[in-house]
Amino acid sequence: MNRYNLKPERSSNANSLIWNILTGVMLLGVLCLGGFFLSIFINPYQAFNPFPPAPLPTLVQYPTATSTLIPRAATWTPSPTIVPLPTRTRAPEWTPIPSNTPFSLGLGTQSTGEGDTTLTPGPTSTSMPVTVNISYLNSTTYHPDSACNWMGVAGLAVDKNNNPILYLTVHLSGMLNDQQVDYYSLTGTATIYGPSGFEFVLGTQPVASTGTIWIQLLDGQSNLPLTEKVYIDTYNDCERNLVLIRFQRIR
Repeated sequence: MNRYNLKPERSSNANSLIWNILTGVMLLGVLCLGGFFLSIFINPYQAFNPFPPAPLPTLVQYPTATSTLIPRAATWTPSPTIVPLPTRTRAPEWTPIPSNTPFSLGLGTQSTGEGDTTLTPGPTSTSMPVTVNISYLNSTTYHPDSACNWMGVAGLAVDKNNNPILYLTVHLSGMLNDQQVDYYSLTGTATIYGPSGFEFVLGTQPVASTGTIWIQLLDGQSNLPLTEKVYIDTYNDCERNLVLIRFQRIR
């Protein structure tokens, strides 16, 4: 009985040995394969890596910049100071001062009647006489809101061609209603009477007077008389409360 059972036990042991050997070989292969992949993971540029990555570009390294001090000269010589040459200053151009146009006035007698009064030149030694025309108007002609609550003397100055003469001094002086009158103006300051117009406001109501106030043209710079005094009459009349005087050079 024992002699027949020995053969199967040997066959079973032989099979177990074969499987043990195969298992050992498999484990050894797994270890080798794991070591292979671990080596590639650590250094993918191994020679036995079948799929090596692309090589990285080489970085260009430049030398480190260092500052170099420039040695200063032993002694410093200041640069010469350039002295500018004197330049000639051009003198301003001379503008001639306009000369004054002298006037002279030789007057005849003045009419005291109503309406316009023209004073014609009488004998005179000057060569540039003027004529004077005196008119009496209602002040509303030039001042519509004045009504009869206004009194004044106005006028203008023109040359022989009726061109305005500007910036002459006009002097009005004398006694009016027992009060001293002394006013100055310039031709060209009251253009409602013309480009060379002037005006003096004497009061808020018309007052009558006969030859107690006078008017005269003066040089605008020196205030020297250019004409003689022209005496004026005034009226206590709302229709003649504006005395309008026109100076005109006749040659």
